[in-house]
Amino acid sequence: MYLCSPQFNNMKFFIDTANLAQIQEANELGILDGVTTNPSLMAKEGIKGTDAIMKHYRTICEMVDGPVSAEVLSTTFREMVEEGEQLASIHENIVVKIPMIKDGIKAIKWFSDNGIATNCTLVFSAGQAILAAKAGATFVSPFIGRIDDSSWDGVTLIEQIVNIYNAQAFDTEVLAASIRNPLHIVRCAEAGADVCTCPLPSILGLLKHPLTDLGLEQFLKDAKSMQ
Repeated sequence: MYLCSPQFNNMKFFIDTANLAQIQEANELGILDGVTTNPSLMAKEGIKGTDAIMKHYRTICEMVDGPVSAEVLSTTFREMVEEGEQLASIHENIVVKIPMIKDGIKAIKWFSDNGIATNCTLVFSAGQAILAAKAGATFVSPFIGRIDDSSWDGVTLIEQIVNIYNAQAFDTEVLAASIRNPLHIVRCAEAGADVCTCPLPSILGLLKHPLTDLGLEQFLKDAKSMQ
């Protein structure tokens, strides 16, 4: 099972998708560290049925050398444990994604005690992040884009959680989720996020700057004039 690696202190890049072509493109950049998915992303790719979903997760795990978050679809403790065990059996890189609810915290504790990595999702407050870390979550996923939508600054929450985790020596990694644009990525890096998960366009957006384009255009023009 994928386990937290505190010795790595540089921000990791995960891609938030179930699209194999996008995963491959991000992987070819040489900076991809993992993948996060959810039922909505699976449905977007037309992946339906337990067997098809399990097969798709395995394919993703075989493409990426890093953690792959696979989300449970149940909401009771016993059902989440059963479903999480099934997901974890797919591949050693699977991280079981658990919602931030009462039974979810119980399930995270059970998985932690049994050596199964978890990602606590749908986190919107520092208090929730404390509970997830106390239960032994491998990752905690604050949804910063959705927080921005509610007229509050999601990156401020990332910074707050990072400060709390450092003060309390929690091993749980802060995984910034619901990324909407390249600036979110930069600000999460400044705030000390351990991981940033985002769609491919946000990652590719980091490449763009008009002065880079103008400079390259001039270099190519000058090179051509020398021929």
